[in-house]
Amino acid sequence: MRIRTVNAFTDRPFSGNPAGVVVLDGAGFPADGWLQRVAAEVNLPETAFVHALPPGGTADWALRWFTPLTEVDMCGHATLAAAHVLTSTAAATGTGTPSTATATATLRFSARCGPLTARAAGDGTYTLDFPASPLSPVPAPPEVVAALGAEVLSVHDTAAHIGDLVVEVADERTVRALAPDLAALRAYGRHGVIVTAPAEDPSRGYDFASRCFFPALGIDEDPVTGSAHTALAPFWAARLGRDTLTGLQGGTRQGTVHVRLDGDRVLLTGAAVTVLDGELLPDPW
Repeated sequence: MRIRTVNAFTDRPFSGNPAGVVVLDGAGFPADGWLQRVAAEVNLPETAFVHALPPGGTADWALRWFTPLTEVDMCGHATLAAAHVLTSTAAATGTGTPSTATATATLRFSARCGPLTARAAGDGTYTLDFPASPLSPVPAPPEVVAALGAEVLSVHDTAAHIGDLVVEVADERTVRALAPDLAALRAYGRHGVIVTAPAEDPSRGYDFASRCFFPALGIDEDPVTGSAHTALAPFWAARLGRDTLTGLQGGTRQGTVHVRLDGDRVLLTGAAVTVLDGELLPDPW
């Protein structure tokens, strides 16, 4: 079967967030151990596995995501990557049969976090429909503050949904300069830490900046995190008074996520580009 590396939330190779995508044969998922071994071998922030579902149901594709260490409940950039593979003209299933998806398709996924959709536009972008992550203000954990090494303005918990902390700092320069103690964040044991601040210069085309650290999941820094923006969208919509915003995420490797808050849903829009297309050989064991 074919396996691809797709850079998501970017229109340029070697930027955005890389994801592996495997379109599986058959009507089910292989054993969890096999899925995890493949994700560990690919060694990207996430690898998406999809298989077709029978027609006539509420979803077209079953979708799961794995980091090099574990399965996760929600992943935006690998969903975008999967949608790109399934709608691209070169897309094919593991048997080589061309996909029935088109370049302007709406794909319906069944995933651990519930039903998701991805709509492909003719301009090469994709819009993901994800549940918004509720935010609860909490005291700043001293170990997180110490690990970040920066002054913290506020902390919000998303435990009811994605399980991350959203940490607000004073300005974009602080976000860019972060060099956190990753071992300390790993020992903290939380899902992840999302650090954010308003854009220093909104005329550059984005409204807020962020960086995301998930060392407990085997991802020291995730370049562009779709799931994080399900929390960042309501966070910044409340502060900036607008439901449509653009976020820039990343340190040395960056990408852009356009977000629109729609009730209890968040629409995430970005582009994607395939950079590797290969063959996954049969498991020899």
